[in-house]
Amino acid sequence: MNRDLQIMPPEAPLAMPAQNFGADFRDSHVPYAPNNQLIGFWRALAFSPAMAATLALLWVMSDWFAAEGINLIEGILLALISFNFFWISFTVCTVLLGMISLSRLEITKREGRPEPLRVALLMPIYNEVPWFVLGNARTMLEELRERSGQHHFAMFILSDTRDPEIAAQEQASIEALRTRLAPGLELYYRRREQNTDRKVGNIGDWVSRWGADWDAMLVLDADSLMTGRAIMRLTDSLARDTGAGLIQSYPQLIGAQSVFARMQQFANGVYGIAFAEGLARWCGQEGNYWGHNAIIRTKAFANCAGLPKIRSINGQEKLIMSHDFVEAGLLRRAGWGVRFLPRIRGSYEETPPTLIDHAMRDRRWCQGNLQHLKLLGSTGFRVVSRFHMFHGAVGYLMSPLWFALLVMWAVIGQGKDASVLHYFSPDNPLFPQWPEMSETRHVLIILVMYGMLLAPKILGVLALPLSGVRYTEFGSGVRFAVSFASEVVLSILYAPILMVQQMIAVFRTVLGIQRGWSPQIRDGGSYSLRTLAFCHALETISGLFLAAGIVAGLVSVWLAPIAISLAMAIPLSAFSGVSVGAARHMVGTREDFKEPAITRSARQHRNELKRLIEGKQTLNPAE
Repeated sequence: MNRDLQIMPPEAPLAMPAQNFGADFRDSHVPYAPNNQLIGFWRALAFSPAMAATLALLWVMSDWFAAEGINLIEGILLALISFNFFWISFTVCTVLLGMISLSRLEITKREGRPEPLRVALLMPIYNEVPWFVLGNARTMLEELRERSGQHHFAMFILSDTRDPEIAAQEQASIEALRTRLAPGLELYYRRREQNTDRKVGNIGDWVSRWGADWDAMLVLDADSLMTGRAIMRLTDSLARDTGAGLIQSYPQLIGAQSVFARMQQFANGVYGIAFAEGLARWCGQEGNYWGHNAIIRTKAFANCAGLPKIRSINGQEKLIMSHDFVEAGLLRRAGWGVRFLPRIRGSYEETPPTLIDHAMRDRRWCQGNLQHLKLLGSTGFRVVSRFHMFHGAVGYLMSPLWFALLVMWAVIGQGKDASVLHYFSPDNPLFPQWPEMSETRHVLIILVMYGMLLAPKILGVLALPLSGVRYTEFGSGVRFAVSFASEVVLSILYAPILMVQQMIAVFRTVLGIQRGWSPQIRDGGSYSLRTLAFCHALETISGLFLAAGIVAGLVSVWLAPIAISLAMAIPLSAFSGVSVGAARHMVGTREDFKEPAITRSARQHRNELKRLIEGKQTLNPAE
């Protein structure tokens, strides 16, 4: 076998200059596009109620705390509560906006047949299981052949694999697959000698060497799987909207086997629909990009989205990790539309199988998202693009803020005059005097704060029929209710653990403690007790201290659910990887009862290629 296998078309270079964050840029090739007159209305519906609810909560709590004066600690506590509550309220408003959008009957006007496009399907890979990736690639190519549309498609496997054994398997798989593809299906393969700049460099290398021959590129992940219909609809949308630089579909999670993965898949398929619809409404032409399952106009990307390095605190130049948010912002800065079309279904990806795998991926994402804070002051970015980047960073900064809120809520008011939340008095030094909860508003504050955390889930369930999904598609109405209740309980149990893990990721990033960028684990698995104890030591210790404080009367009983979760972090993490039987009975997904045909085809192609390659290796062990 040729160890340096490269199967690529003739090169067609396309310049991709690095952008200057200190200077504005407008692409002269962007056609004029009228503004959406309603976009301001939709944004007001998303942001204004969230801000009003936050101010109302702040007013009520300030009045409660002010009974004996607000000290510094209480002021910080109020600020933390308000900041966290705004983001929770904003999520609820986005879901409500999505429900309004789903309930409106809209007729899409199609102006004639779109112009045919040449589209390259790009699948960057790094030390992945070859038959998994290529099984998906073959499935997508065959789906497109069956639809036989006017557009031209080709699949490019862009390897950055460093492991020689996996690289050999990749090349053997490519050669085997090319002999089995139907005539007319194009599959190309290139492996870089050096994986300079990781995925950014991998895509940039393809654009600069072959991009000029392709009108658009559909960027995929190693676990991406898209139906031919979804790909065609994305391509048609880009062809019709000449001012769009990028169009992102709504990726649905599939393939979950473990408890944790099935919980994520259920949430994505139930709560995510209304949220995605609301997000699309207020974003308009200023949407975001999540790095895969999106179609991009190649020349627009080359002209406007080349990424420079950014300087770190120690003066070194660093690669922009979470490149997708920044690339979307650069396209919009240049005048191109960045759209999100959540109603294009048939776009799939997988999710980490265990809590630890999820935390490891989160650490990588945390690195990149916190980098965005350095780019907020860059010249030319639209306000909404800056908000996307800020929101991505806040998603991680919220965790240390929540932890700080937890600590402060646990220790506040130890002295008589410190707060209305004082627990002890000289007349009663051994037994706590809990906060006065006789007034209805005090109880309502606590209930509202807990209720707002559940509101997006409840609203997502209510919105399902509006999206055309029936509860019976999850097995039955009863099975749906069981799955919903299980997901809610599991999410409550895992949320404090994830909070601590994200806080650790933030501090690791700030302190520069990183282990590099590793490929995502695709298969379910389990970890040793030693690994579990090492990963969850902070959660366990924090939970035990909280629980002891509650028993001793030093900490409010309102924190009992959090204390239980943290103290049980190790067994809960082990349980997250339990697969099939228990997982399926606890959380049933729609795909259990209505599996997409494309996933069956992909599984068949993966298994066929796996048997073929493993059989060759058995017969030819020296190769």
